[in-house]
Amino acid sequence: MKVLLVNGSPNRNGCTYTALKEVASALEANEIKTEFFHIGIEPQRGCLGCGKCWKYGKCIFDGDVCNDLAERIKTADGLVIGSPVYYAGPNGALCALLDRVFYSSSKNFENKPAACVVSCRRGGASAAFDRLNKYFTIAQMPVVSSQYWNAVHGNTPDEVMRDLEGLQIMRTLGNNMAWMIKNIKSGSPPPEPEEKRLWTNFHSDD
Repeated sequence: MKVLLVNGSPNRNGCTYTALKEVASALEANEIKTEFFHIGIEPQRGCLGCGKCWKYGKCIFDGDVCNDLAERIKTADGLVIGSPVYYAGPNGALCALLDRVFYSSSKNFENKPAACVVSCRRGGASAAFDRLNKYFTIAQMPVVSSQYWNAVHGNTPDEVMRDLEGLQIMRTLGNNMAWMIKNIKSGSPPPEPEEKRLWTNFHSDD
């Protein structure tokens, strides 16, 4: 069993990584393997909505980390996405990347437990947290909770390490994700779709 932890910050070993590492420590203590994925500092192309991914099974723009990340999520048993808070929202490069990952591949993510964590200096955490959770809920991924909203506070990794409540929230999240993954792996099958998927772009009385 393995959880993929995505560092959506341009800083490989900054505050976001510090939060994710605390989640990973709890997962490892529960005998769940962890893998880190850093999105890097290269520009991330936004989704064009071209629909070619529905034909080819992946994003047609293959020059960045999009398809690699989608494949790693597909093979993981759980997902944690971390982001710094910029202007009360997640890193824009991360959102551009996730738009393409989820648009092209979300059918492969159904029923995988998922969670997000955010790191901020002071405010905007709940708005960023809400934005990232929307990726999971549209992909039918069970959202793992903690004892509070999943945020740490601090402007440096050292300051984050002094946010004792935030670190405990991260550990509780890791413990809860391990519990959910183990229960899923115990043999309970995922629910079968009850209805054919409907797409409605407008309402009509006709």
